[in-house]
Amino acid sequence: MSRPLSDQERRKQISIRGIVGAENVAELKRGFNRHLHFTLVKDRNVATPRDYYFALAHTVRDHLVGRWIRTQQYYYERDPKRIYYLSLEFYMGRTLQNTMINLGLQNACDEAVYQLGLDIEELEEIEEDAGLGNGGLGRLAACFLDSMATLGLAAYGYGIRYEYGIFNQKIRNGWQVEEADDWLRHGNPWEKARPEYMLPVHFYGRVEHTANGTKWVDTQVVLALPYDTPVPGYMNNTVNTMRLWSARAPNDFNLRDFNVGDYIQAVLDRNLAENISRVLYPNDNFFEGKELRLKQEYFVVAATLQDIIRRFKASKFGSTESVRTVFDSFPDQVAIQLNDTHPAMAIPELMRIFVDIEKLPWSKAWDITKRTFAYTNHTVLPEALERWPVDLVEKLLPRHLEIIYEINQRHLDHIASLFPNDVDRLRRMSLIEEGGTKRINMAHLCIVGSHAVNGVAKIHSEIVKSEVFRDFAELEPDKFQNKTNGITPRRWLLLCNPGLAELIAEKIGEDYVRDLSQLAKLHEFVDDDLFIREVAKVKQENKVKFALYLEKEYGVKINPSSMFDVHVKRIHEYKRQLMNCLHIITMYNRIKRNPTKLFVPRTVIIGGKAAPGYHMAKMIIKLINAVAQVVNNDPVVGSKLKVIFLENYRVSLAEKVIPATDLSEQISTAGTEASGTGNMKFMLNGALTIGTMDGANVEMAEEAGEENLFIFGMRVEDVAELDKDGYNAQQYYDRLPELKQAVDQIRSGFFSSDEPDLFRDVVDMLFHHDRFKVFADYEAYVKCQEKVSELYLVSARGDREGVCCGRPHNIVGSVPRWGPSAGQGQCLWALQAAAGVISCSRSLCNEMQ
Repeated sequence: MSRPLSDQERRKQISIRGIVGAENVAELKRGFNRHLHFTLVKDRNVATPRDYYFALAHTVRDHLVGRWIRTQQYYYERDPKRIYYLSLEFYMGRTLQNTMINLGLQNACDEAVYQLGLDIEELEEIEEDAGLGNGGLGRLAACFLDSMATLGLAAYGYGIRYEYGIFNQKIRNGWQVEEADDWLRHGNPWEKARPEYMLPVHFYGRVEHTANGTKWVDTQVVLALPYDTPVPGYMNNTVNTMRLWSARAPNDFNLRDFNVGDYIQAVLDRNLAENISRVLYPNDNFFEGKELRLKQEYFVVAATLQDIIRRFKASKFGSTESVRTVFDSFPDQVAIQLNDTHPAMAIPELMRIFVDIEKLPWSKAWDITKRTFAYTNHTVLPEALERWPVDLVEKLLPRHLEIIYEINQRHLDHIASLFPNDVDRLRRMSLIEEGGTKRINMAHLCIVGSHAVNGVAKIHSEIVKSEVFRDFAELEPDKFQNKTNGITPRRWLLLCNPGLAELIAEKIGEDYVRDLSQLAKLHEFVDDDLFIREVAKVKQENKVKFALYLEKEYGVKINPSSMFDVHVKRIHEYKRQLMNCLHIITMYNRIKRNPTKLFVPRTVIIGGKAAPGYHMAKMIIKLINAVAQVVNNDPVVGSKLKVIFLENYRVSLAEKVIPATDLSEQISTAGTEASGTGNMKFMLNGALTIGTMDGANVEMAEEAGEENLFIFGMRVEDVAELDKDGYNAQQYYDRLPELKQAVDQIRSGFFSSDEPDLFRDVVDMLFHHDRFKVFADYEAYVKCQEKVSELYLVSARGDREGVCCGRPHNIVGSVPRWGPSAGQGQCLWALQAAAGVISCSRSLCNEMQ
């Protein structure tokens, strides 16, 4: 049962999270009881906690419905340009709390649920994450939807309603084991099926060229059933729509191909069609050219484009009459954003609709298509770029292959007219890659078929222009833009860190919730001791809360005054969790070598999922867990160093760990991370960053001052130089004794005594085919981590002279000093990021002594 809020808590929560009115609370209680009774058909005697969650979710959804319908009516009345965000991933997480915050209902719901004798936090924990994404790309899509609704833009998200989202990760004996994420098994109170808008999607078949035009015939039809989810803006009554398609077999699917005796098998084979929306491919930054994946990609764009054109033609809300039959204004009314190359088939599909169905001449159709589409590139890793085999496309989508060939021919004719006799340039810029298996380069298709191409951070966009798509950028420099990724502050501050959100609002007002540039006003308070201490207190409360969570979930007792050093993201060689692991081993060896030496205690928290078929990523997870097993159980180390691998990292777990973090690890090899939006979430919640000059780190360093981030290691030009000279891992191993010791321990089985050769593949990779040059940055990384510890020591002991465990202390500049001292310096940790523990903790001091 929840405790009542104190007067101070009520006062602090009112401004940001909505005013509690008695009539609101009474109405919410009535709604809750009504849904428990009529929707769930339960009473309080037999209802389960899940029933209570569903009753609350339906009650909150009631407050969305009127706004949702009115928003769509308004769009039809005003007829604005509509934005369509096409993505194969939407990593939404949970919906209940986000909806309460955006509607200003959180406090009223909290009070209503308390009066009903229930605990709202317990109910929120029951909700399944909508894990319809792998990582940053899918989470960006979710954040975009929230932001576009908050800006009042007429925007729609279109994707697939995967029956099974990103797998649930279990750690068994240190290994990742995948379990199906059956997130819909209890139902989803936030979605509304729309069978009246079900649309046919065609596959296979053949193409007929007739006097009346081209026809795609003898196709196999799969139906796309839309499910709509409301996307509320923040306190503005706008509710936009995310429409996810589910595959359904038509009633006659396969029945025509069987005799009566095979009726049962024919019905069972309907699953073949419905498999299209069964499961999300769990690959991040890796292209897997499977037929089912291509079916998914075409399925979502074919259904979506029919929907977009229906809406473009319609006259008014709910009408099926076509009033627009001319497409000249299409790009003025419709903007389609392709979230990476996954929805690239939208380009030939729109051309097919215009040319084959609407009978537009090719040149006009192509002009409209180019002006409608824009493309976001998310990666520079070669293995991530989609290249579909021509044979597969010809079998599955024969008409689209013809259209792609026609697009390519006209494109190459244009290039040849500009660069006569430059055969090599034609080969580089072709949409079709020859040699071996003929493949379609989907990124080239997106670039040629769009009016704008963007990278997702300044450095990434420069690499896209200067390296990956240089020929295209030289041809059309104005087409290439940068749009640095962002995050929604509603979820990543208000929802996950209400204490900090409220403190900020008290100082600078609430406008920052819609406009983060307002945070610059906090500069006025960097010398405000009371404010700094309050911020530090919030951080410490978050750490204590998360330490209790870790103890409960993992059975490891954490020192909440230790530095929480966090590295959470997909497990991939380029994100260099291995370098973090080598640093952990180095810290462990230092403690063992000199147990009485001062050591700033750390809790290193690593989390993330490895693609199920990615052997090296799975070995990295096993190694981290093996190292944790040794470190956490060594009595000499005690609570100076703990290592936790977070199982099943996901949106709802991110909301717990990010507010408690002191140090955020963003340590990818320079030039490999597209943006890294995780870092923005950490910094927004008062963590400092240790990182390379990669992705959005570069712009964040420009904005906050490089001196306020812990930047280390090679820059992009250094990596290029090393590639030119040839990277030799052995040189670093021979030169750096601590690196040699750590690697030798991994190789000898120190962390895997039962299987001494277990990590041989990891060591071989580090020496012989490490594309991401872990050893080259190791020394700089370890030295930078020493600076981190020094600064944390300063902030932990207080930024003003004081007494801690009977020992007076102070700081001079950024160097910690024991004993009385006349000098006083500012604590960067506390003042710049408000992440320090200002009042000294006895447990921390005991550790440091």
